[in-house]
Amino acid sequence: MNSVISKPSKRTTRPRLNLSLLHEELVALRQRVEDLEDLRELNQAIERNGSKPLVPWASARRQLGLE
Repeated sequence: MNSVISKPSKRTTRPRLNLSLLHEELVALRQRVEDLEDLRELNQAIERNGSKPLVPWASARRQLGLE
C-alpha cells in the first residue's frame, strides 16, 4: 500500500477582483479599442491616398497657418 501524501500545488496568486480593478481594466480595454480603430482608419487613408502625390511640408504649414 502506498501512503504518499501529496503536497498542495502552488498557485500563482492574483489580486482579488473588485470594482476598482474591473473599472481600470475596462478603461484600458476601451483605450486599446480606440487605438485599434484609429490605426484601421489611418491604414485605410494611406491605402486611399497611396498613389496621390505628397504635399510638401512648407506648403502644409502655410495651409494650416503654422508659420
